[in-house]
Amino acid sequence: MDTTKIDILFKKLTSSDKIHESVLLIETSSGDFNFTREYERDIDSPMLMASTTKLFTTTCIYALAQEGKIDLKDKISHYLQKEIIAGLHVYKGKEYTSELTIEHLLLQTSGLPDFYLEGAKSIFSKVKEQDFSYSFEDELKWINSKKARFIPGTKRKAYYSDVNFDLLGKIIEVANVSTLQEAYEKYIFSLLNLKNTYIACNESDFIPHTYYKNQRLDRPLFVRSSYASGGGITTARELMIFIKAFWNGELFDTTFFSKQTQCNPLQMSFYPIHYMSGYMKISVSSPFRKKYTLVGHSGSTGSFAFYCPEKDLFLVGDVPQIASPSSCVRLAMRAVLAAH
Repeated sequence: MDTTKIDILFKKLTSSDKIHESVLLIETSSGDFNFTREYERDIDSPMLMASTTKLFTTTCIYALAQEGKIDLKDKISHYLQKEIIAGLHVYKGKEYTSELTIEHLLLQTSGLPDFYLEGAKSIFSKVKEQDFSYSFEDELKWINSKKARFIPGTKRKAYYSDVNFDLLGKIIEVANVSTLQEAYEKYIFSLLNLKNTYIACNESDFIPHTYYKNQRLDRPLFVRSSYASGGGITTARELMIFIKAFWNGELFDTTFFSKQTQCNPLQMSFYPIHYMSGYMKISVSSPFRKKYTLVGHSGSTGSFAFYCPEKDLFLVGDVPQIASPSSCVRLAMRAVLAAH
């Protein structure tokens, strides 16, 4: 495969004074093609996964469904105490919390608001200024203070919200009778022999940095609070092992995906990303009208893990710059088009 254009693409990205570090790793399913580019870090450097963590949470949900411990149609109230989630979803004066299902959370079709980006005093604006911790109960209070976006399961509606996956994390703990870390270990880490991938939950856990413009950000308290929606740490090398296993059926029966046919566009700030059953889907068109697909996930700190089935390419990496969270998605999209 001619990688000249990908090499130029990576050099152009890292020549920007906005990008302080980056790593890109591309492989085929067989591993007979491997392309690596590193800038001020390497494929074994720890990296924040942020929302790429959601793929790990998705894995546990499907593994539990495969074992019969949960059903995707189950109401979340079957697993979570009603007094804890009371008032979680209120739309136009009517409460719909009792109608929320695991499937709604997985597809981002719950209609629940987003606590991270919404509002002038969003959590994102706060975390840029200082480090802080928060609890699951705090998160639910923030959600309760905001308006739901639509009735759960409204056709052609999806709204990206971290609380969907943090609720899934709690359901995993109840269904597996374990902590989330133990579930990740059981269903992912031990199966793939991942030694440098973990969900941050202890003070002893190493937390990598990211950047906001020219400011290096160290936010260990916030990352440890981010839980099932964004608290993962990994390396590019191990993220590649995971994303291959995720799509190749090594972790769960991938026929679950064919049963979940919904593909809904997220809110405009996420364009052109659509959401499916626990992962993002992005359509990429070449100048010659050829269409390609990226499926996987990205994170607000710049991490990404995608698969392009048309070219049989797996792409993982990191562009740590939270002032431009779309940079990593653009890198993956352009790399797919450049690969030939």
